[in-house]
Amino acid sequence: MASPTSSPIEQGKLPGHVAIVMDGNGRWAQKRWLPRVAGHKQGVESLRGIVKACIERGVPVLSVFAFSSENWNRPAEEVSGLMDLLVMALSREVPSLEKSGVRLHFPGDRSGLSPRVVQGLEAAERGTAHNSKLILNVCFNYGGRWDVVQAARRLAEQGVEITEESLSQATALSHVGDPDLLIRTGGELRISNFLLWQSAYTELVFTECLWPDFDAAELDRAFGEFARRDRRFGRTAEQQADAQPAAGKRHA
Repeated sequence: MASPTSSPIEQGKLPGHVAIVMDGNGRWAQKRWLPRVAGHKQGVESLRGIVKACIERGVPVLSVFAFSSENWNRPAEEVSGLMDLLVMALSREVPSLEKSGVRLHFPGDRSGLSPRVVQGLEAAERGTAHNSKLILNVCFNYGGRWDVVQAARRLAEQGVEITEESLSQATALSHVGDPDLLIRTGGELRISNFLLWQSAYTELVFTECLWPDFDAAELDRAFGEFARRDRRFGRTAEQQADAQPAAGKRHA
């Protein structure tokens, strides 16, 4: 049995799918008298470090909330800066991610995005499709309610009966299991329309740390909290001891 001081990695209790609401970029910039987009740029640096940390720790799936369907309500200058930052990040980061074995997916509604942005997303997905070391879902123009609605609409158009299983398979993240751990940075205590359907049995960890300051040490602290949780999925503790579900799988 692992000692009380052993790490989640040593205990073998790492989450198979980590989801992160990357909050606090704007506040990080404002504290430094910088424009909000400067915080988003620093946030890209933080994401690079967390991707590396997940690969090093053997986490197979990472999903991040990059731009929500509600973020269009932000000031036009900030939205424009985010779109430009996405295009720049795609050109700069994708070659490195491809070499690191990362497979990119961009779940979200692409109908409202510019052709330039859509082309960049599609090219990044094609260029990394052969990788398998880490699946990185960058949820862009994504909303949990949008995901459920588009899944139900797709099934209705196909004449498929809507069940929990069929709806799960029609969501934008059907290529991965449900998240085991959802982390929100920035001190807010809500998930803000992120992975609503998928997070029914997800462990939630909230931290005051602003996203640009979130690093591997903060990630390990969240993993430590996850390792201390007793995940029963509706079972009693005795039943769960005899039937541990695999990480990253869907649970009824």
